[in-house]
Amino acid sequence: MFDFLLIAIAAFFAGVLNAMAGGGSFLTLPALIYIGIPPIAANATSALAVFPGYLSSSLGFRQEIRAFDRKRLLQLLGLSCVGGLAGAVLLLTTPSDTFRDLIPWLLLFATFLFAMGGRISVYLNRSSEQQEKTSPLAVLAVSIYGGYFNGGLGIILLALFSGMGFRDLNLMNGLKNVLSFLLSAVSVTVFAVAGIVHWPEAMIMMITATIGGYVGARLVRKLPAKQVKYFVVLVGLLMTIAFFVL
Repeated sequence: MFDFLLIAIAAFFAGVLNAMAGGGSFLTLPALIYIGIPPIAANATSALAVFPGYLSSSLGFRQEIRAFDRKRLLQLLGLSCVGGLAGAVLLLTTPSDTFRDLIPWLLLFATFLFAMGGRISVYLNRSSEQQEKTSPLAVLAVSIYGGYFNGGLGIILLALFSGMGFRDLNLMNGLKNVLSFLLSAVSVTVFAVAGIVHWPEAMIMMITATIGGYVGARLVRKLPAKQVKYFVVLVGLLMTIAFFVL
């Protein structure tokens, strides 16, 4: 009972964080590994658990998404699907021990991205002309990363959109959630077919993460962004330290 309660709470707050800035896997992945699920299966189950939250949080930004250029939206969605598939296949071909060793480094990388997100956006803004030319490859690369690990995906996408010339934060958050949902849907389908998803845990977490995603989409308009960022970075650092030590 404690295990199920733990992962339910972790998934709820993961949904909230993913809707606001990303970083939900900082909570779900460690929680699943803590209750005894192997790392690669935990990563796959974590991805399945939080991806409905992306959809529910996207609904909070449906007005901004509807107003976005349809052709450009379809291009972004297509790239995210291809990247999610490639990332999932890459994860399945990674040896379990290798992935376990990679987890703290991936968490550290994602935490660094959160901490430096503002500066990354400033740099991309200064190189906006170049980013316009390379944005399809950049979106594809980010989507591959998201299909493989997902940690820090939100802040990477936000920084990428900033470099592509976006200025409306609500639109950026809406696109971030839509792309995250689609690439996660593709990757978790691959994981499900491969038979590595732990379904009882995933179903509980999907429900609470979906609720959390909708709550997060509402809170993002009210809570100070700086405080949210500090909290996500703190969680990321604590989880990173825990995986390095354990």
